[in-house]
Amino acid sequence: MEITEKTIDHLAHLSKLEFSAEDKTEMVGDLQKILSFIEQLNGLDTEGIEPMVYMNEEYNKMREDIHEQTYSKQEALKNAPRKDTDYFKVPKVLKS
Repeated sequence: MEITEKTIDHLAHLSKLEFSAEDKTEMVGDLQKILSFIEQLNGLDTEGIEPMVYMNEEYNKMREDIHEQTYSKQEALKNAPRKDTDYFKVPKVLKS
């Protein structure tokens, strides 16, 4: 596929962008380099190679989820500017 300034104009229109003439010329060269690299990748023999989801074999090491109450209700509400017996009071944020 050949990249021309017309191709850049079409892409700019689709993406609602504007480019100067100098930027268009630079983008033509950049996109041609990208396409030539993709062509090199297409030429590689990948027969027998399994597709990869991740680049390495390591998995996330998860810690056990242990429920522990770090603060009592009274401790949590102690410094609240506005509170009820069991809840923080906050300004209304939703209109009815």
